[in-house]
Amino acid sequence: MRTTRRHTQILSVATLLALGLTACGTGTTTDSATSSAAPSASAIPRAADVSTSVGEPSGKTVEEGSRAARLAITHDEGVIVLDAVSLELLGEFPLSGFTRLNPVGDGRHLMVTEGEGFRVLDLGGWSLPHGDHDHHHSTRPTLTDMTFPAEHPGHVVVHDGRTVLYGDGDGSIRSFDSDALRDGATAKPEVTTRAERTPHHGVAVEREDGSIVTTVGTAEERSGIVIRDAKGARVASSDECPGVHGEAAAQGGALVFGCEDGLLLVKDDDITKIDAPDDYGRIGNQAGSEESPFVLGDYKTDPEAELERPTRVSITDTRDGSLRLVDLPASYSFRSLERGPDGEGVVLGTDGRLHLIDMAKGEVSRSVDVVDEWTEPTDWQQPRPTVHVQDGTAYVTDPASKELHLVDLHSGEVISSGALPVVPNEIDGTLG
Repeated sequence: MRTTRRHTQILSVATLLALGLTACGTGTTTDSATSSAAPSASAIPRAADVSTSVGEPSGKTVEEGSRAARLAITHDEGVIVLDAVSLELLGEFPLSGFTRLNPVGDGRHLMVTEGEGFRVLDLGGWSLPHGDHDHHHSTRPTLTDMTFPAEHPGHVVVHDGRTVLYGDGDGSIRSFDSDALRDGATAKPEVTTRAERTPHHGVAVEREDGSIVTTVGTAEERSGIVIRDAKGARVASSDECPGVHGEAAAQGGALVFGCEDGLLLVKDDDITKIDAPDDYGRIGNQAGSEESPFVLGDYKTDPEAELERPTRVSITDTRDGSLRLVDLPASYSFRSLERGPDGEGVVLGTDGRLHLIDMAKGEVSRSVDVVDEWTEPTDWQQPRPTVHVQDGTAYVTDPASKELHLVDLHSGEVISSGALPVVPNEIDGTLG
């Protein structure tokens, strides 16, 4: 599941690279029938003093002339942090076990899911408002000691300025102001704690008025959602969502939750069921955008498949509750769905191409060659090519070659490539 992302209109990384911060060759695309090849990857430069700091902040603060955007990439021994423009290696932190990444929502921190809790990773770049402009700052990345306990930590959702952490094993729902840590606070923010009645693999969204929308189910079966007000009283509910999974927000504050036979659409306190065109039409992963009323989702139709490799995606119009399907020339994985800065759909196919979708027209508008053809592994925790969009740049990982490719979504050009020091798994980042 991907949370709604706040896109700040700044020069994209790819644009900055094109202006000369990183020199490399490029290709071009003009329409859906043309594509660009990735330039040869050069080794990602290592900073003179790579941060390995765990616990306390690791260095002095520097005022920057522009936003200090960062990337974090997990691997089988931990996580590394890169400068999102130069791709310089800024930090490397050892971690044991399988780890996941999610934005905190403040443009500076990520949540690392490890063990029995969520741990705060400071990527070291942030901006603070000052009158009619922002001041940009940077410091060395730090894997902090700040953790939020949860049994089987699961989804993290950022919405309406609140960050919500969900514990699958204990039903814990912890929320706090998304900007509470942005200036480098070392003390935990004020946290509102709730508990779901029956723990399950779920998700929760807190809204501006303090109400919360959360999934309903048990460890064996998930059935729908419930809306509760700020005091915990039930406002509305629906049990018309078998296998409920995933959440996304769209323009205007609409929310969708995926089901095995469509979606549930939430507007204010109204819940509407949107039926899939098939009896079994599972939409389990969605990508929303504040710039668009449309939600991009996966679409699977075989309930017996150990691993279904779908070749269609779903587009839901939250204005009228309509749903349509778009055919792709290849399959994709749950880490293939993203949204561009203008709300366009972004899907990384197993054909190695990045397919850009015009959401209003419901069609692929451009495809870009990025990596070689690949096959989705059966184990969902195993590395596979993954896409992460930050402003106008799509970052695409390639575990087979240990490379990272940057695609300018406006031009459709592969603008830069770098050789990673690790086999990449998950990727996320902050705009600084």
